Amino acid sequence: MTDRHFNVAVVGAGPAGIYASDILSKSELDVSIDLFERLPAPYGLVRYGVAPDHPRIKAIINALYNILQRGDIQLHGNVNIGTDVTLSELHDYYDAVILATGADQDAALDIPGIDLPASYGAADFVSWYDGHPDYPRTWPLEAKEVAVIGVGNVALDVARILAKHPDDLMETEIPANVVEGLRSSNVTDVHVFGRRGPAQVKFTPMELRELGHVPDVDIVVDPEDFQYDEASEEAVQQSKMTKQVVEQLTNWVFQEPEDLTASHRIHIHMMQQPVEVLGTDKVEGIRMERTELQGDGSVKGTGEFIDYPVQAVYRAVGYASSPVPGAPFDAKRHVVPNVGGRVERDGKTVDGLYATGWIKRGPIGLIGSTKSDAQETISNLVEDANAGLLAPTGPGTGADGMFDLLEKRGVRYTSWRGWELLEAYEMQLGQAEGRERIKVVERETMTAISRGEEHNGKLY
Repeated sequence: MTDRHFNVAVVGAGPAGIYASDILSKSELDVSIDLFERLPAPYGLVRYGVAPDHPRIKAIINALYNILQRGDIQLHGNVNIGTDVTLSELHDYYDAVILATGADQDAALDIPGIDLPASYGAADFVSWYDGHPDYPRTWPLEAKEVAVIGVGNVALDVARILAKHPDDLMETEIPANVVEGLRSSNVTDVHVFGRRGPAQVKFTPMELRELGHVPDVDIVVDPEDFQYDEASEEAVQQSKMTKQVVEQLTNWVFQEPEDLTASHRIHIHMMQQPVEVLGTDKVEGIRMERTELQGDGSVKGTGEFIDYPVQAVYRAVGYASSPVPGAPFDAKRHVVPNVGGRVERDGKTVDGLYATGWIKRGPIGLIGSTKSDAQETISNLVEDANAGLLAPTGPGTGADGMFDLLEKRGVRYTSWRGWELLEAYEMQLGQAEGRERIKVVERETMTAISRGEEHNGKLY
C-alpha cells in the first residue's frame, strides 16, 4: 500500500463517472478526485436520456446527488475534453484519468432509405424532448403515422412520447419548447417493430405496464405477430420478467376491437424485420419482412413482405459511444479498447488511462452493471497505484494547475455550487406553474445561472 497522494480526473458526470468517483473516494488511496463534465449539468443520460414522464428516475438522481453533495468529489461542468483541454494535458496534471463518457449516439441501421429526410435516430429525439442544450429547440412532427424500429425501453419511450397528449406531460419537468412542439404534432399511430417474438423483446415489465395506462392511447397487438419456439418457452419458465412481459403482450392480443376507441394508437409488431425505408424525397413508408423463429430464439426471413404507410421513421436499435479525442477507439465496437478498465493502444496498456461504463463495455446493462463495472476499473487503478505505475506526465498539480490553464483559456467552467444554483432556478420555474421543476435548456443561460453572470440583459 502506497502512502503518497494521488490526483485523479474522471471524464463524464453520468452514473458511470459518479459511481467510479465514489468507489475511488472510499478506496485505500489518499486521493483528490476532479469530475469533468462537458455540460453545465451532471447526471448524463439520467437527465438527458430518460423520458420526463418517468418520475421514478428521481431515485437514481437522488443517489447520485447524495454522492456529489458530500464535497469530497469536485464537479467541474462546461469543460469539453478535446477542445477546452486535451486528454494529454489532463494527464499532465493528474496521475490517472478515467474515461466515463457513456454512449450518446444512435447505433447504425444499414438498410436502403434509412438516410431519407424524416428518418431519425431515437437518441436525437430523446435529446430534444429532454432539453439537451446541444440539440435544436424544434423538432419536425408533421407525420401522422410513424415507425419506431426496436423493442427496448428507448423504443417504448419514443412511442409513448409521440402518442401521448401533451397535457398529460404537464406535471413533468418537460421544457416549454418541447410542449409547444408536441402540441403541433399530427401523430395518431405509432408502429413499433421487433425482429423476434414476445419472449425475446427487451421491454421491462414496468415500462410495458405503464404503456397501457396512457390516457386516450390504445395498444394494439396482432395475434399473427405471436410466435414461440423451444427457446421462448424456456425463457418464459426461467425469467419472471420475461413471463410478465409475455403476459402483458398476450392481454393486448385478446382485446375486443370495439373497446379500442382512443384517438391515438401504439401498434406493437413482432416477427418483422426492416428491409427498406420507402420514399424518394422523404419517408413515405417502410417495408418489413416477416420472420420465423428457429428453435433457439434466433429468426430468419420468410420472404413475405409488408409495406406500412408511414411518414417518419425512428431507429431505436441501440446506443453507440463517440471517440474521446486523444484516446484509442474501436470503431467497430464503439468502445475504448481495454482489459478490466485498463485502456490499451495497439494491444499495450496505456499507463494511467482507464475506462468505465458504456465507453468501456458497450451500451448494455443498467445501474447495477454500472456499479460492478466501476468496481473492477477502480480495483485495477488502485492495484496500479500500489505498484508505482501511476504518475502525471507533467507538473502533476491536479486541480490547481488545471484550473489555472482553464482560466487562461477563458473556459467558463461551472462547479457543484453552480449546479445547485441552476437546480434551484429550475425548481423556481416549476413552482411558478405548479410543477416540481422545468428544465432550463439553452446552454448559455445554464452557464450564466451557474456562474452568477449576466445573460440577455439579466443578472443571475
